[in-house]
Amino acid sequence: MSGATTTNTEVVIPEFKQIMGHPAPLWMLFMTEFWERFAFYGIRWALVLYVVAQFYNGDATGEAPANLIYGSYLALVYAAALFGGYVADRVLGYQRSILIGATFMSAGLFMIAFPDQTVFQFGLATIIVGNGMFKPNISTMVGKLYGAADTRRDSGFTIFYMGINSGALVAPVLTEWLATAIFGAHGMPAYKVVFMSAGFGMLISLVWFFIGRRNLKGIGAPDASNADPKRMIYVALGSLCVIPVVYFLLAAGAQNLQMVLSVLFVLLSVMLLIEGVKNGKVARDKVIAMLLIFFFNIMFWMFFEQAGSSFTFLADKIVDRQMFNWTFPVAWFQIFNSLAIIGFAPIVAFIWVAMRSKNPSIPRKFGLGLLFNGAAFALLMFALSMLVNADNKIPFWPLVMVYTLQSIGELCLSPIGLSMVTKLAPTRLVGLGMGGWFLSTGIGNNLSGIFASAVSGETGMSVSSALVGYSYGFYALAAAGVLLFLIAPLIQKLMHGVK
Repeated sequence: MSGATTTNTEVVIPEFKQIMGHPAPLWMLFMTEFWERFAFYGIRWALVLYVVAQFYNGDATGEAPANLIYGSYLALVYAAALFGGYVADRVLGYQRSILIGATFMSAGLFMIAFPDQTVFQFGLATIIVGNGMFKPNISTMVGKLYGAADTRRDSGFTIFYMGINSGALVAPVLTEWLATAIFGAHGMPAYKVVFMSAGFGMLISLVWFFIGRRNLKGIGAPDASNADPKRMIYVALGSLCVIPVVYFLLAAGAQNLQMVLSVLFVLLSVMLLIEGVKNGKVARDKVIAMLLIFFFNIMFWMFFEQAGSSFTFLADKIVDRQMFNWTFPVAWFQIFNSLAIIGFAPIVAFIWVAMRSKNPSIPRKFGLGLLFNGAAFALLMFALSMLVNADNKIPFWPLVMVYTLQSIGELCLSPIGLSMVTKLAPTRLVGLGMGGWFLSTGIGNNLSGIFASAVSGETGMSVSSALVGYSYGFYALAAAGVLLFLIAPLIQKLMHGVK
């Protein structure tokens, strides 16, 4: 099979047509991910607002449970990648896993448009299962387009990351516009339009990949032992059986879910360490370095992923959104992260290249990510203590700058992390390693929901509750960033020359 591992462990990369200096399939994967992210971010801004409006009759006491549901949903989205990566590695192959995942995600997005709490949570569970089959495997396939020593690998992941953020940029603007300008408050329930438009976006992603996968020339196709088409049926039936389990985990609460995720992370770490030990000291050390980075990844996302939870309530209740007799939509705050990513990604990439031998190590890039995230919370501390007006609102610009600072931190960390896993994970378990990356992100996201719930408190977000919560975020991120800078040489030594 093209792209299979040979007996001397070297990977055979097919000859691809080159577009803008990269293999042509990268651009097909770019657009597949664009539409999947359109679907994902299309509902992101609306979920917590919908939960409060639909299931708590708009009462502010619903903010804390809405934050917890959102954090648990995000956590399980990323934790499911652990199983999706394993299924792709050992059972189904990457291409078929992506097709099944996209199908389940589409179905789940249409399910949450039905205004019933049970159906809503089953819809979220269906999205989670589908995303687990989709997300880690399309990222892994990007890495498989390049040889291990190909210097274009990091820039390829950065381009792919642009696809993620292009979809995230378009999604909130278009879904909010469809829900208000087209259908309006009296046409259809607004959130129903948001969720259905995201479902159609996911269908486009599914069809695009189904048609374009022939250009992969076997990359991600199942090997001879996994080629039986019946395996797709078995996996689809198994996924249907998993949906009630995920529903139960959502209903169990964020604190109980945190225990489950922690156990999964320990088991994953043991599996990767065992595989690393089997492959020798260098492979073992690389796994240890990767697991240490995973810990700091948890810290980053615990505080970064407030955009769909506490930052949404901050924008809705505490930010002054009036501009020239027009109210800036809450949904549109979501675009600033994507705008900053798209605007700063080339600048950050240029800086890394220009620094050459002085280019920071991977651990120190992660440290920078934590410090930029901490700077965003420092700005919120300033705004909530010094810029509050008589109406208990802060100006528009601090929240915009918060998204910008967080996005620069994200650029220091997230695209580098995807590439890092493909370099450090044991060769036979790259998909599982990628699943571990997303599991650590999921743990951070679940903690983000718990943190956001504390920020809102029992009666809804206030200036004082936001100030206390975001001050804690600053101190935690600053401490983690400084610690990572201090131990970076040790981690880099364990990486054995991986840059």
